Amino acid sequence: MVGVVACGSVSSIKALWETRIKKIQQEEEEQRSRKARGGPTGRLGVGFWEDRAVLARLKQKLVTEDGRLILRIEHEEWKVLPGCLVQLNQVQEWQIHRTGLQKIPPFISSFQNLLVLDLSRNGIAEIPKQIGSLTRLRELLLSYNRVHDVPEELSGCQSLERLELAMNRDLSQLPDQLMNLKNLQHLDLSMNQFTCMPDCVVALPALEWLDMGGNQLEHLPEDIHRMENLHTLWLQRNQLERLPDNITRMAQLDTLVLSSNRLRDIPPLMEGMSNLRFVNFRDNPLTLDVTLPCRATKREDEEGEDDDEEDDREMFGREFMQMYIQESRKRAYAVLNIHCVKQPNDDDSSQ
Repeated sequence: MVGVVACGSVSSIKALWETRIKKIQQEEEEQRSRKARGGPTGRLGVGFWEDRAVLARLKQKLVTEDGRLILRIEHEEWKVLPGCLVQLNQVQEWQIHRTGLQKIPPFISSFQNLLVLDLSRNGIAEIPKQIGSLTRLRELLLSYNRVHDVPEELSGCQSLERLELAMNRDLSQLPDQLMNLKNLQHLDLSMNQFTCMPDCVVALPALEWLDMGGNQLEHLPEDIHRMENLHTLWLQRNQLERLPDNITRMAQLDTLVLSSNRLRDIPPLMEGMSNLRFVNFRDNPLTLDVTLPCRATKREDEEGEDDDEEDDREMFGREFMQMYIQESRKRAYAVLNIHCVKQPNDDDSSQ
């Protein structure tokens, strides 16, 4: 009987002790909560009022244009965006320029209504993986930053139509997963360190506009014609020495800029690119020296109009391309004829 009493006493003591521990834990939790709100006196802390002031300041940066709520900050110092910004997660567009912003906050994933994220001309070095959760995002503009790596999670932005990463200097590659951006139409990778066109770029099914000028491109992919919808291609200031023959199979291409490369010839098949409206071969060491004939002015009062026309001829370069190909073909025929004429004479002399 004594043993039973002892056992019951131990159980009671254990239950009482557990109750006290639980109560102490609850009191500690309440104390931490009071401290976060401003201490035991119930007064709100300094941090609360600072967040409130920052939030009020951010609300002053909100504007509405075309029915879209925009957060616009320019020429102010915001190296880090405050956490209280998540309270404005109904914003549909960020326009934050020249603020010295150093990183995109991980809480960017809270902005599920975001359509445009324009953070160009800042100091951003990294794109967070959380950006992949922005399934409604249409435009991501990060030109003139310090981005050196693009996460594969960006491929989760299935609605993305425009991606600009110009002038990030150390950027030299893109993850293959970006080929899954089925709606991407506009891609700017100019003024970076690409030595070749990324495979994922060639595989983008909806791409219409591509700028890879100012890189270190040494060659173009042989399957460049896979970009069936591409109509504008900027490749100025690279190291290209030749063009792949399949470039002539790009039926939609109407603008091609190749100035300041190392091209020595123009593929003859380009003569058949009837949709090519604008082309520029300026500042290339082309083998043939071809000069367009001058057009006589009609009247003195039309001189300005003729000057504009002459500028257009030089700028577009299509007429130059056609004349270069024709001259190249003529010279090839001439060399072939000379060879054919000399061949019988060589045979006679040998007899």
